[in-house]
Amino acid sequence: MKLINTIILTAFIGIGSFAQDLSFKVTGIKDTTVHLVKYVGSKLYYTDTAQLVAGKVTFDGSKQDPGILAVLMPGQRFFEFIYNNEKVIMETKSPNYIEHMVVKKSNENTIFLDYMKFMKTNRDEANELQEKLAKLGEEDAEEKAKLTAQIEEVGKSVLTYQDKVVKDNSTTLVSKIIKMSTDIQIPEAPKDADGKVIDKAFAYKYFREHFFDNIDLNDDRLVNTPVLQNKIEYFYSKNMLTQHPDTIIKYVFPVINSIPEESMMYRFVVNNVTTHFEKSKFMGMDKVKTRMVSSFYCAPAKNGNPKAHWMDQEKLKELCENTKIQMHLVQGEVPPNLILPDSTNQKWYNLHEVEADYIILFFWDPGCGHCKKVTPKLQTLYEKKFKERNIEIYSVGKATGDDFEDWKKFIKDKKLTYINVGVTRDIYEQASENPYSLIPSKTTIESINYQSTYDIYSTPRVWILDKDKKIIAKSLSIPQIEMLLDDLQGFKDIDKLFKMDENTEEIR
Repeated sequence: MKLINTIILTAFIGIGSFAQDLSFKVTGIKDTTVHLVKYVGSKLYYTDTAQLVAGKVTFDGSKQDPGILAVLMPGQRFFEFIYNNEKVIMETKSPNYIEHMVVKKSNENTIFLDYMKFMKTNRDEANELQEKLAKLGEEDAEEKAKLTAQIEEVGKSVLTYQDKVVKDNSTTLVSKIIKMSTDIQIPEAPKDADGKVIDKAFAYKYFREHFFDNIDLNDDRLVNTPVLQNKIEYFYSKNMLTQHPDTIIKYVFPVINSIPEESMMYRFVVNNVTTHFEKSKFMGMDKVKTRMVSSFYCAPAKNGNPKAHWMDQEKLKELCENTKIQMHLVQGEVPPNLILPDSTNQKWYNLHEVEADYIILFFWDPGCGHCKKVTPKLQTLYEKKFKERNIEIYSVGKATGDDFEDWKKFIKDKKLTYINVGVTRDIYEQASENPYSLIPSKTTIESINYQSTYDIYSTPRVWILDKDKKIIAKSLSIPQIEMLLDDLQGFKDIDKLFKMDENTEEIR
């Protein structure tokens, strides 16, 4: 059972010159091994182990970082407490640790326990009132109004109490945790001379702009609380921001820029945001990830070294080099140009000079099983829909060495009539012997090395470009490509040649 059901701690910081012992008496339990645990992100990690003998156990506080720790008892049950470089003595009884908790010594935990008891009492009261309100019908308007007013009064009393605790204990860690947990109070929206609200979105905008007012982003100790992580994750979620990469960058980056680069707070926030958008299922969010890496990992700090001082330098170098490539392959960017020949080596096609309302840029390998399935489907879409609607397919196949004949044969057998180009066997050999025989008269080094230029580590790969050659989508399945381009060109309701099902695979 948790002492706080909203706190997840993340202990990173090493501050400990005045650390004290952490002593606990737990009655109602046999002698056993117990653990001191901390959270890193949302995960629990062991930080110390000791023996509970005759109901007593002591941990060495000098090994711990300020934050919220927990004593892990048998059965995966634990109770939490605040540690801020002071001696902690607490007593409780199994199995209801919270109910029987008594703080014998620790100013932080005395305040903390009183606060949690107050919050529980008011939460229970509010829940009881909410249950009564939910049972009322439309005919009970008077009683509804009465209960609603009572609920509001409970909320006001909580805010008043929180403000008082924070003001009366301003030097404590617990006050900062409580303040960070407190909701931003939104003032009344400005009105015009007639009493009408000037901006209907005022409340949302105010909340967004003042979201971090109660969080001290200069205090590394707050990294050790889940309140910080919960707040950050709420801020960049769909609850607060439109899930579009440019919106995320616009509102999240200034927050990060306000944090000292050498701090643990900076490291925590940067890692949290980057990891989230690296795993995001929303299309285009890889742009956030690449901009995060470029701006907050690879960009030079004041000392001239990359900002991500916590990373292994070789891994950081590799990350930064890969990001330089990937930054040009995300939504809103014009990807690198390609100038490549068809299978005859006579006709060269310049990607940036292809005139079309939309271009499907497609990379494939004639020896790839998945490619063999999806490539003919693109031909079906091109022949029956896209060609007449001025949608072109610029298809780059693996055509070097022994793949050349397979590439040509596949194009012929499947009657692929869209643009089919590649670094053909003859072109590759010529470029290897004397690149200047082709560059820049025929092509570019980026085109010859298209696999590196476009980070083609597997096939098939696909990007969708608009008429200005800007990327509008990537990593779609065949049905998704059809649906997207039908929608964009005003054909949303026409029959689809390919249906979405659970076995549909995207083209990375």
